Amino acid sequence: MAYLKAMRPEELLCPTPAGLCSRRGGFHIDPVHPVERALITHGHSDHARPGHGAVLATKETLDLMRLRYGENFAGSTQAIGYGEPLRLGGLDVSFHPAGHVLGSAQIRIAGEGCRIVASGDYKDVADPTCTPFELVPCDIFITEATFGLPVFRHGDPAGEIRKLLASVALFPERGHLVGAYSLGKAQRVIAMIRAAGYDKPIYLHGAMETITRYYASRIDLGELRAVRDAAKADLAGAIAICPPAALQDRWTRRFPEPVAAFASGWMRVRARARQRGVELPLVISDHCDWDGLTATIAATGASDIWVTHGAEEALVHWCLLRGLKAQPLHMVGYGEEDEAGETPGEDAAAS
Repeated sequence: MAYLKAMRPEELLCPTPAGLCSRRGGFHIDPVHPVERALITHGHSDHARPGHGAVLATKETLDLMRLRYGENFAGSTQAIGYGEPLRLGGLDVSFHPAGHVLGSAQIRIAGEGCRIVASGDYKDVADPTCTPFELVPCDIFITEATFGLPVFRHGDPAGEIRKLLASVALFPERGHLVGAYSLGKAQRVIAMIRAAGYDKPIYLHGAMETITRYYASRIDLGELRAVRDAAKADLAGAIAICPPAALQDRWTRRFPEPVAAFASGWMRVRARARQRGVELPLVISDHCDWDGLTATIAATGASDIWVTHGAEEALVHWCLLRGLKAQPLHMVGYGEEDEAGETPGEDAAAS
């Protein structure tokens, strides 16, 4: 394409040890080390880190970073609305919904006819707790590949919630503990439980309370109670949401005959469920599955695909077979935090 001769993509954005960097624009996207100016796609701690000179992100992402890191997590902050035009170093920059968690965004960078979209983490299925994914046409699409293998097809999340509620009805004497990441997944699971007609109190592990209360100030999550305030007898037949690590912690002794459930895309792999002692695996993911990734790549119209954090090689191979240019970025510091575990220390929070 002629315009690429005038401006190579690497002049707009390129991978560096600190993360994706636009030297011309004077910013990094989701940097893993402190930088002068950071554009943050969403609040998960493998993407949103403290210590930057300036942070630009959606209001919700900034709020969530303050809740996690304190008021002084960055030298300065700037809230950016979806679709709001920015001009940075002569480049046009805008944020667009990613559908991953509350406030999550794709970031579009354009200059001299070249358009790049950095997806961050994203999903293309309905989620009552965040703005739906927006397809953004581009020339180069930088996609995650967390579930970038054909084996990962997530199925119907509402069906997984029905499976949970059927177990609760079948075992009214047992407490059901649902392991879920504290930002996004936990609140989505609660909202889906409510949408399925469950109106009893839902209990929260201490590590879930702050972020869930923030979500609850924006959407109706029904009655929420802290586990620490409940007697053991009250937790028979109850649903409690906790960090995944808490499923193997002595904290579970608070519950009568606890049933360990885990809401994660990784629960498609039954061996993972067995390894974690999960009795009730729930295949619910806040990332695109294989079909979602490939459909999104095709729909963007991009001719060049950069693949990062996940099963990079498989997705690159799929692109090459379809005549697209594609390359793995081999970037480190990003990964499975929001599917397989917790931010260090959160699972040990008071409960």
